[in-house]
Amino acid sequence: MRAASAALRLTFLLVLGMSSIPFTAAQTFTVLYNFAGASDGAYPYAGLVGDTAGNFYGTTYNGGSGSSGTVFKIDSSGNETVLYSFSGARDGQYPYASLILDPSGNLYSTTAWGGRSGRGTVFKVKPSGHETVLYSFTGSGGYDPVADLVMDADGNLYGTAKSGGPFVYGTVFKVDTRGHEKVLHNFSAGSDGARPLGGLVRDTEGNLYGTTTVGGARYNDGTVFKIDSSGTLTLLHRFTGYPKDGANPAVGLIVDANGNLYGNTCWGGAHGWGTVFRVNKTGKETVLYSFRGRDDGGCPNGRLLLDAAGNLYGNTCYGGARCHRDYGCGVIFELEKSGKQTVLHSFTGEDGAYPYGDLVQDAAGNLYGTAAEGGTNGYGTVWKLTPE
Repeated sequence: MRAASAALRLTFLLVLGMSSIPFTAAQTFTVLYNFAGASDGAYPYAGLVGDTAGNFYGTTYNGGSGSSGTVFKIDSSGNETVLYSFSGARDGQYPYASLILDPSGNLYSTTAWGGRSGRGTVFKVKPSGHETVLYSFTGSGGYDPVADLVMDADGNLYGTAKSGGPFVYGTVFKVDTRGHEKVLHNFSAGSDGARPLGGLVRDTEGNLYGTTTVGGARYNDGTVFKIDSSGTLTLLHRFTGYPKDGANPAVGLIVDANGNLYGNTCWGGAHGWGTVFRVNKTGKETVLYSFRGRDDGGCPNGRLLLDAAGNLYGNTCYGGARCHRDYGCGVIFELEKSGKQTVLHSFTGEDGAYPYGDLVQDAAGNLYGTAAEGGTNGYGTVWKLTPE
């Protein structure tokens, strides 16, 4: 399974007990849970979502009673409960994406495989643990969805599939409350981009924004796009790679109150190890930080988190100062509004390695997330970071 996990990590990049470990006097890093790789799950590539009671929910790509992944719950004390184990059949297989939570406590996401045609699903898990497949992908409307979803006020779900459609380069889709799918855009690998790995973000006007990992005509380094309520796609930015503005964005964007979009690229930028960027409403892009692939981290992944002061938080799956693996085990970082980057924690492998997932923050300012591998058993961790 370790070899399979390494292969998955490479694919992702190309297309892609309780212990306390003090890092500095200013913050404390705590491992809330170490996955054992058995019925409790293995390899949490996705980030977490939290409820108002202080519980967190996530997915593991593997493990569980069916060895095909799980949906789990972690309470504030680090106790894990498996809400659902995928069988690898019609109920879905290999959930790679983060969950979203509705006001009734229902969880929604995608599986990369499984379903009626074996090409992935959109699913719902109730608080009781009952799972329902809302839609099974067939190929014509996309397949192999690896990104989280976004929900509108009427309960419709929107997402991306990295493959399929008439040009086989992926789709943007909508699944309504009756389980009917509508394709909003088919990527052609031309100027519109190809292989959307990241999820979507929705603004107050109903516009959807996302990224493609490759495509974009001349440079083939990915795009930032907008889809309006009529389904019309507009290219906001085409990435130009190293040593310019970045290459291969593999995760979703966030949007601020002024309509600015923030995201990261896994590669490219001034040093080749990825960037944090901003794109305004007119499509003007600004590189906020270029990673060096050293102590500061390399290949940022996971959706960024923006606080009220305009500071950004994220993680990188490589780099860092405290890990002896070839390219490092990754870091958690803060990027201030001024452009100053601070590493809040460097993973050692023992506390986790390769954090891919989105971050979540509680009311006290604590950060929570996952590491896809490492930890006591090597199958990943759930962690908490108490900042300064």
